Amino acid sequence: MAIDTGAVRAYLLGLQARIVAALEAADGKGFVSDGWTRPAGGALEGDGLTRLVEEGALFERGGCNFSHVRGTALPPSATQHRRELAGAPFEAMGVSLVLHPRNPYVPTVHMNVRMLAATPARGATVSWFGGGMDLTPYYGFEDDARHFHRSCKAAIGSGLYARFKPWCDEYFFLAHRGEPRGVGGIFFDDFVLPEEQGGHEAGFALIRATGDAFLDAYLPIVQRRRELPYGERERDFQAWRRGRYVEFNLVWDRGTHFGLHGGGRAESILMSMPPLARWRYAWQPEPGTPEARLATDFLRPRDWADE
Repeated sequence: MAIDTGAVRAYLLGLQARIVAALEAADGKGFVSDGWTRPAGGALEGDGLTRLVEEGALFERGGCNFSHVRGTALPPSATQHRRELAGAPFEAMGVSLVLHPRNPYVPTVHMNVRMLAATPARGATVSWFGGGMDLTPYYGFEDDARHFHRSCKAAIGSGLYARFKPWCDEYFFLAHRGEPRGVGGIFFDDFVLPEEQGGHEAGFALIRATGDAFLDAYLPIVQRRRELPYGERERDFQAWRRGRYVEFNLVWDRGTHFGLHGGGRAESILMSMPPLARWRYAWQPEPGTPEARLATDFLRPRDWADE
């Protein structure tokens, strides 16, 4: 069956537009729109649209990016599970967002849906999919974690959730710190099914289900927490925890590595960085405080959807 990448592109652009419109309505400030193109002849060619807000009423920094690039040789970071495709011509497209709210009681969130397709020298074009969403609170609320995970489970079904939830816990883990980035969600990569099980169309349906579930998974949490009062203590702890977010993205995240090492657009890729972060030598919150409870009660695997 021929692969219709045009349909995937149209869906992704529509998804980006819907999400940005909802976020603009929630924040009250418009997102900057920065379109870009990569002409033929370089390491990558293609186009994209970066949508970004900074210093909003709700989001201190946030972005929702679309990109569609083509290259002559698939980078090693994209072929860890598909050695036979190393060096093949490819195209990659996706929507990726990261939102860093100002209020420390509103969690940071990440969502990504993507498709890669490659055409080996001897063989038909092969496509595979990846994506997911995960929540990174600074102050934990069980209701928020349960809502987020139940939304993910409802979107993709119990069977896939049972696979992708632990995969998310494993992926978003700072091995050098021995701690997770947040309370997780779902994560999948290199997803492809045989033609008799749906093939390309099944993978496309999965990223649609994931992308379409995002706003209902996240915005109710935002509305519950955005007006909670906070002070310097909470902002200080938020900045310390954001340091962990920076560490994960720069050290461990495969998407960041794929983009930076594959000739991607640095400004768009590093949209995921928080505007402010801090580090302290060997610091830990005092036991029994709300800050300490984040680690003891939330930064560990829990069966949030069924609690």
